[in-house]
Amino acid sequence: MSIPVDPADLRQALADFDSGYLLTTSSPQVKVVTVDPVAGDDGTLRVAGPGRGTLRNLAENPTVTVVFPPRERHGYTLLVDGTARVEGEDVVVAPTAAVLHRPAAHADGPLPPDGCGHDCAPVT
Repeated sequence: MSIPVDPADLRQALADFDSGYLLTTSSPQVKVVTVDPVAGDDGTLRVAGPGRGTLRNLAENPTVTVVFPPRERHGYTLLVDGTARVEGEDVVVAPTAAVLHRPAAHADGPLPPDGCGHDCAPVT
């Protein structure tokens, strides 16, 4: 089950998650670093100082994914795809798509606070 998240709603969605993982690629390697992005008013995510390897990868390929695992067993994972740009030692991700996702096998996970059931996860 995947539920689209409007990039404008990322700030609110991030409140339900802890640290995430920034994935970048450089042929043929994928680099994964733990991050604590901050959502900007413009819908971007700012990642402070992810490291030289990440910055090198972005020079070759600006396409990224940020993954926020669920806090609880069988909860939703927040997946954010986007394009990143380097600003000094930081990275700013402009989201192109975001979803809350969990496989059908995890439908026994926790209900959202509004109790709408296992097949929905409101962000707003």
